[in-house]
Amino acid sequence: LQITGLIFGGVGMVGTLAATAMPQWRVSAYVDGNIVVFERIWEGLWMDCISQLGIRLQCKFYDSVLALPPPLEAFRALMCLATGLSVLAFLAAIAGVKCTQRGREGARAVSIFLLAAGVAFLLTGALVLIPVSWTGAGIVRDFYEPEVPAPLKRELGAALYVGWGSAALLLAAGAIYC
Repeated sequence: LQITGLIFGGVGMVGTLAATAMPQWRVSAYVDGNIVVFERIWEGLWMDCISQLGIRLQCKFYDSVLALPPPLEAFRALMCLATGLSVLAFLAAIAGVKCTQRGREGARAVSIFLLAAGVAFLLTGALVLIPVSWTGAGIVRDFYEPEVPAPLKRELGAALYVGWGSAALLLAAGAIYC
């Protein structure tokens, strides 16, 4: 179980880092006869990108942190916090597994490391789930809103799916260690 938790936590940690860095949180949608297929727009936490014909990719980082909408600032903070916490949880899990294998430390030291890793993985999973689910709900709400013009409608991007998958793995790792 410890090795399984370590694998789940490690993959969840990498997924959290990937979801934080990926620009595909919101992807342009083609609805209502909008068939401009040579250009695809990606919106992420750190930058916007435009892919033209799948060949040329132009990305631009956001100019000012102060000009960002408050939810985006909060999502950035939560994902950065989740990334750091997932690294700490993974290191605590490694320490707990090593203590178990060596057998030099007492059972209490092993259980403290593993419990700390479990709680940290659970907290990290919740921290990842909040911005990813909130963004997904906003995309779905705006997609079905008739007042939003068709060119401004977005679809769920790959980063959201990576975020949901990594949150599930982190929560599973936390449950295993707790």
